[in-house]
Amino acid sequence: MRATLIHGPRDIRVEDVPDPSILRPTDALVQVVAACVCGSDLWPYRGVRETPEPKRIGHELVGLVTEVGPEVRTLRPGQFVIAPFVVSDGTCANCRNGITTSCLHGSAWGGTDPDGNLVDGAQGEMVRVPWADGTLVATPEVPDDAMVPSLLALSDVMSTGHHAAVSAGVRAGSTVVVVGDGAVGLSAVLAARRLGAEQVVIMSRHASRQAIATDFGATGIVAERGEEGVAAVHELFGGIGPDCVLECVGTEQSMQQALASVRPGGRVGYVGVPLGGAELPIRQLFSSNVSVGGGVAPVRAYLDELLVDVLDGTLDPGRVFDRQMPLEDVAEGYRAMDERTAVKVLLRP
Repeated sequence: MRATLIHGPRDIRVEDVPDPSILRPTDALVQVVAACVCGSDLWPYRGVRETPEPKRIGHELVGLVTEVGPEVRTLRPGQFVIAPFVVSDGTCANCRNGITTSCLHGSAWGGTDPDGNLVDGAQGEMVRVPWADGTLVATPEVPDDAMVPSLLALSDVMSTGHHAAVSAGVRAGSTVVVVGDGAVGLSAVLAARRLGAEQVVIMSRHASRQAIATDFGATGIVAERGEEGVAAVHELFGGIGPDCVLECVGTEQSMQQALASVRPGGRVGYVGVPLGGAELPIRQLFSSNVSVGGGVAPVRAYLDELLVDVLDGTLDPGRVFDRQMPLEDVAEGYRAMDERTAVKVLLRP
C-alpha cells in the first residue's frame, strides 16, 4: 500500500509500505477514506523537531473498518469510524477520568504499541488501530461524502478548539478572544459560539481566514499584535478585556498575547503545541488573578458529544479544509500549509 513518510526537513514522500495486519486481538484494520495535514506535522517538516530516520506521519483520519481482532467487541467490518489523534484503551484510570491522551497503555500514530509494534501513520491507504474499542468511534451509518470533512475535523482540530473553550470556562454570555487563525483557532471560534459565547473576536490578519471565522460566528476581528493588539482587544471589551482567551498557536508571543488580553480574573484556555518557548509568568498571573488551563486535547472524551451535533447538521467544522488533494500530492499539501496558502489540507487516498 501507499503511505506518507517524512525523511527530514521539507522532505515528504509517498512510498510503498507493507500492508497492515491484525497483530493484537484488540486491533482493527481501517481503510482510510480521508486524512489530513496538521499544523503540528509542520514542526518536523520545518526541522523544529528532528527526524533521525524516515518514519510514517499523520494522526487524523476517518475510514471504514475492514477487519477486527477476536477481542474487539464494539466494531464490525463495514462501519465508518473516526480515529482520534491518540490511541487509547478506554479502560485505564486516565481514560476513565477523561484524559485519554494520557492513556497508560496508549500510543501516538507513528509510534509503537504496548508490544513494541509500529503504529501506522494516518496519511496512508490503510492503518492498523490498536485498542480499537477504546480508540475508534463509529457513526450510525456510512455518511455521505459531503459530511466527511466535518467528521474528519472531529479527529483533532474541532475537538481541540472545543478543549480550548472548555478549559477557558466558556459558557452562555461569555466574551471571548481567540489568538490564532489556523484550523484550531477557527474551530475554537465555532466551539465558543456552540457553548453560548455572546461575543467572539479572533486575532487574524488574513482575509480568507477572517471570512471562515465570520461564518463560524466571530463577531469581531483584531489584526494588530503585541501591545497594539492588547489595546485593541481591551477597547472592544470595556477597557479591561474579555472573560476568556483561547490560545491556539503555542509560541511565547501568542501566550503573552493571551495573558495580556484577558481581563483580571479571567481564564486562558491553551491548546497550541508549546514548541516556541512559551512560559507562564507566575507573578503576572498572581497579580491579575488570571487562571490558565488546557493542554493536549483528549479528543476521545469529546467525540460522542460533538458527533451528535455534526450528524444533525448543527455543527459543520469541515470548512477549515480549504484544499483537497490526492494522497500522492501530499508534499504539495505540506508546502501549502507551511507557506500559509492553505488553512488545512484534506487528503484522499
